[in-house]
Amino acid sequence: MRRVKDTAIAGVTVVALCCGAGLLLAGAHTDAPPQPSAAQAGTGRPDQSDRGAAAPALPPSPPDRVRIPAIGVDAPLTGLGLTETGSLDVPPAEKKNLAGWYEAGTTPGETGTAIVAGHVDNAEGPAVFYRLGALKKGSTIEVDRRDGGVALFTVDAVEVYAADDFPDEKVYGAANRPELRVITCGGDYSRSTGYQGNVVVFAHLTGSR
Repeated sequence: MRRVKDTAIAGVTVVALCCGAGLLLAGAHTDAPPQPSAAQAGTGRPDQSDRGAAAPALPPSPPDRVRIPAIGVDAPLTGLGLTETGSLDVPPAEKKNLAGWYEAGTTPGETGTAIVAGHVDNAEGPAVFYRLGALKKGSTIEVDRRDGGVALFTVDAVEVYAADDFPDEKVYGAANRPELRVITCGGDYSRSTGYQGNVVVFAHLTGSR
């Protein structure tokens, strides 16, 4: 299992977010969450998007809330730290409309790669990022910041990766502009092991208010 270093949290996030896959395992829900199509994949490096020029970086400020209007997400954010083994902690699974951000890393809106993660489901039904795989390129992600501002990100790509083929550097590598990754479970599903991968949204800062 990979340890957290310089926001390289891929392996631990895969395990923590996807173990259990409560709602499908419990038989409470039979519809699989949407998965991104090939048309939503990126065409180059994350920092080479043609979907709007990057806005100037914002000063560091912790985020309080994330909104993704296109898929109906409007959720508070909690800070995520590390477990005793050095892996990224996750939001409590029972709080289905709660997402988290890696608070030891980049804050959304400042230069670098900020990380937001949340569950796709729990034992009761769909959770905060259940529809993340349905997001389209060009969609807007809004992040309320504790300084009173709102960071506006434009989606560059939505991709799905198998857990054993997760591109750590592409997802978590350092960026020379303000970027955001939003991550949940996805990919193939097994009743014995749960989801076999992750849906990852790539976005970059294109404005603020």
